[in-house]
Amino acid sequence: MVIRVVLADPSSELVYNLKGTIVKVHTVTKSGRHGSGSGVVVAENLVATNCHVLADSVGSNVTAMGETYIPEGVRADWKHDVCILRFQFLPLKPATFADEDQLIYETSTFSVGFPGGAVRPLTTTGKIKALYAMDDSHVIRTSASFQMGASGSPLFNNEGKLIGLNTVKSPGINAYYYNVPAKWIKAAMALPETDKVIETDTAFWDKPLEKRPYWMQVVLPMQAGKWQDLLVVANEWQQHEPNEPEAIYYDALAQYNLGAVELAKAEFKRVVTLNPQHTSSILALAKIAKEQGAQVELKDLSRMLSVLDEDALEQLNTVEQAGAK
Repeated sequence: MVIRVVLADPSSELVYNLKGTIVKVHTVTKSGRHGSGSGVVVAENLVATNCHVLADSVGSNVTAMGETYIPEGVRADWKHDVCILRFQFLPLKPATFADEDQLIYETSTFSVGFPGGAVRPLTTTGKIKALYAMDDSHVIRTSASFQMGASGSPLFNNEGKLIGLNTVKSPGINAYYYNVPAKWIKAAMALPETDKVIETDTAFWDKPLEKRPYWMQVVLPMQAGKWQDLLVVANEWQQHEPNEPEAIYYDALAQYNLGAVELAKAEFKRVVTLNPQHTSSILALAKIAKEQGAQVELKDLSRMLSVLDEDALEQLNTVEQAGAK
């Protein structure tokens, strides 16, 4: 059953109130270079950001509402790229954490931060496009782009509750944008504190390619159209997680582009059975239905897309119009 999701930009009042939880993070390295990122207040005197924002720094501070605050300690989970800065007197209200069980594909999200080193916090909107299981939680991929300076920006749901942090994008065009989950922020808040930024591990996304999560390994061969390479990675992924919808999807995508259309169709259908909100698989099935002249099936799939993602439906219509010429 496809769940109709509510898609709406956050109200100006909600965004205004949440800006009171956002800080800009400033760092200085041993060489004297300056860096910046974003952060969010997650409890009294505690600010969450990405550890890579603080990497190689010998000093840091945060600014908010025209004031500067210097942290007294840091709690760091370098593997998951979540750091918590502690302050003594930080007169900012904390954001409210969301219930992780509420994360659903194609629901709206928004982020507030300082992309490109912006002077004032900016808001970007998008949708949850994928949820990747990792270490008892889910890394969130959204359609909202971000750039340098946005790392550590809070990712909110429609209600303005914290679900993650903008963290890293994949290389190349049509990049994927990944956000670490709020559950990892909560875990980092309970870690021992130090008074220095000392890197003790490599972030999951910065490891050698073959040691990164499979959902990161599939991106480059997919973007390059190296379908046999994609098939190899997807098959290995499925060996570790046989019922993971995303692993099945990339296997199907590779099979389709290698000419095994019926096998791909069966796999795309399996993905939709496991996750009725999986727009990419529904779109793929609609394209196959169009190619095969299955008008009734195409109509049903188009209806599903209209509920989930009007952009995907428009993409399908564009394909149809191109085919009609």
